[in-house]
Amino acid sequence: MPRSMKNDNFIDKTFTVMADLILKLLPGVSSEQKKAFAYYRDGMAAQSEGEYAEALENYREALALEQGEEDRSYILYNMGLIYQSNGELDKALEYYHQALELNPRLCSALNNIAVLLHHKGELSLQAGDEETAEALFNEAAQYWIRAIRIAPNNYIEAQNWLKTTGRANLEVY
Repeated sequence: MPRSMKNDNFIDKTFTVMADLILKLLPGVSSEQKKAFAYYRDGMAAQSEGEYAEALENYREALALEQGEEDRSYILYNMGLIYQSNGELDKALEYYHQALELNPRLCSALNNIAVLLHHKGELSLQAGDEETAEALFNEAAQYWIRAIRIAPNNYIEAQNWLKTTGRANLEVY
């Protein structure tokens, strides 16, 4: 039984049953696509329970089967989330960048890249490397600006940071 069916949550079980029914009824959905979706769904279930190794395994299987670029971008993004949660920031950045290559309008990936770059900038500042910190802050600003241009009502803290640091070279309203 797939992990997603083991969940005791009624809403999750209902979603899983509905998703399975939709997949069965949709014409043109290959068995590979169905398998990819099942692995992705099981990866999300494992990730939500903090079972990151299992989630990554499912995401890798889904990635091997999935053909659609947008769907692949979300798989890569979720893998980045896991690496970020585990403190593997450089690896998380790699996965977020891969997700953006497939889906340049994935705001959450843009935001997470900016957050990680800002964090690295703070670490550089603490280490006394102001030049590297400034470069990282400027790079973070560029990612936040891209995200804000796509979703102007989001990332209010980032917008405030951009304004207070003089890096806001855009009008979003």
